[in-house]
Amino acid sequence: MEEKRLRIAIQKSGRLSEKSLEIIRNCGIDFNTDSRVLKEKASNFPLEFLFVRDDDIPTYVYDDVADIGIVGRNELDESGCELDVVRDLGFASCRLSIAVPADFSYEGLKSLEGKRIATSYPRILSGILDRNGVKADLVVVSGSVEITPAVGIADCICDLVSTGTTLKMNGLKEVDQIYFTSAVMICRRDFAEDAEKKALLDRLLLRMDTVSNAKKKKYVLFNLPSDRIEQAARIVGGMKSPTVTPLLDRDWVSVQSVVSEDRFWSVFEDLKALGAEGILVMPIEKMSE
Repeated sequence: MEEKRLRIAIQKSGRLSEKSLEIIRNCGIDFNTDSRVLKEKASNFPLEFLFVRDDDIPTYVYDDVADIGIVGRNELDESGCELDVVRDLGFASCRLSIAVPADFSYEGLKSLEGKRIATSYPRILSGILDRNGVKADLVVVSGSVEITPAVGIADCICDLVSTGTTLKMNGLKEVDQIYFTSAVMICRRDFAEDAEKKALLDRLLLRMDTVSNAKKKKYVLFNLPSDRIEQAARIVGGMKSPTVTPLLDRDWVSVQSVVSEDRFWSVFEDLKALGAEGILVMPIEKMSE
């Protein structure tokens, strides 16, 4: 009997695809990638890949073609599929913004009343406009939204923005950020009913969380006068408490601990002030808390 596999839908190409596959590789999962291959199996983990268009991923998961998927939250919300978000993965962050020509006087969403707005996200935009009591005509386009005001198709646009460079190149200015998105992992709402698939997903999530936790931490090793251990412990904290090892010089000890990335420099400065020497800082590849 063939081994049951967890089937994951991932964007065929692009930044979202590259980052998704990088995360899975960092989990120690081996697989081949070929732009011509739309279906692939991992060699050392019960995982099967489906490489598809990003806007098809919610439908693949909803229709039980794939068990899980990695997609932008914008594509999930635009699809209208009722699915659960397993993890907000935190990458591929961008925003859905209103952008207008330079001579457009914008004073909030009410300025869009009666206007023609070009967008690739009519479901998300119409929901936001409805909640703000704004009635506008939506011009649905699948690409090159930025050109629509220049050719007279629309008065303004609503599109995803990362840096804003493309808007400026097309004579538009970003005036309102109305929605924020990032990559999420999704599954069906009844997914947990399949105990075997749920167990496979839990194994995958454990690996992903271990990699994610490690990226937020630094491993710190330093020497310290032995009468200052308690002060150092208060400074560095740790998963439980620092590891302390006696040195040949009995007046000194070696201290090891894990420090959050966002606290590192303040910890470093406090340790130096305490008299720590030989401070060694190393990245952590994997870590479970």
